[in-house]
Amino acid sequence: MSIENAVKRKIKSGKPSFGSWIMIGDLAVAEILSRSGFDWITVDMEHTPIGYETLTVLLAGIQGAGTEAFVRIEANDPVVIKKVLDCGVSGIIVPLINSREEAENAVKAAKYPPEGFRGVALGRASEYGSNFSKYFDSANERIIVIAQIEHYRAVENIEEIVTVRGLDGVFMGPYDLSGSMGIVAQFDHPRMKGAREKVVEAVMREKKILGIHNVNPDATEVKSLIDEGFNFIACSIDSIFLSRATRAFVTDLNLLLQQ
Repeated sequence: MSIENAVKRKIKSGKPSFGSWIMIGDLAVAEILSRSGFDWITVDMEHTPIGYETLTVLLAGIQGAGTEAFVRIEANDPVVIKKVLDCGVSGIIVPLINSREEAENAVKAAKYPPEGFRGVALGRASEYGSNFSKYFDSANERIIVIAQIEHYRAVENIEEIVTVRGLDGVFMGPYDLSGSMGIVAQFDHPRMKGAREKVVEAVMREKKILGIHNVNPDATEVKSLIDEGFNFIACSIDSIFLSRATRAFVTDLNLLLQQ
């Protein structure tokens, strides 16, 4: 594992960073996605049954391709954060951060003392102790901590959240955010547009990571997101890539057979 985080370096240079999303807990999927040219791959442990033992297998596949590995953890819980980081990830996306205090708690759980209270373990992250000193000295700077903004209360508190020291950025969750506002999936609704603009402006002001998910893969939409200010873009999901490719093939085949 490289001491320097390539995603952090790329974004600091002013370039957007692209990744994709794993919801199928299979090594082959992790290897295929991580060899497709993405900067990073996120393993979703919030909305899937993927556990820690499976996670380490997926990480081996992702990192074996030289790709940075992130995890969307299941909860803003210090024990969860500690276990995921000990597996050796490059960063975490913490769900449902609604206040400055919640963001601070996540950061402290992800940082070794004196910046936080993360416990020490000789696990996979430090090559089972053989590289512990280098890992300990670099982890606080290397690991990216991202708060997921997915509730109207988070939007109300966004200026306080983004100024938390040690928080690298935010990741917008449009579906849950719109749902919390009573306008689920109505992304063009004026209230939703206003909330999004508020988050974008606050994050760009602090020059931090601004992430979002382009769920249905569309390169034109990704370009629009970049123009809007997003610099950490998740490009679809493993299951959607698989489904779209197979459906498109079957559709094309049926059309040819009908000629």
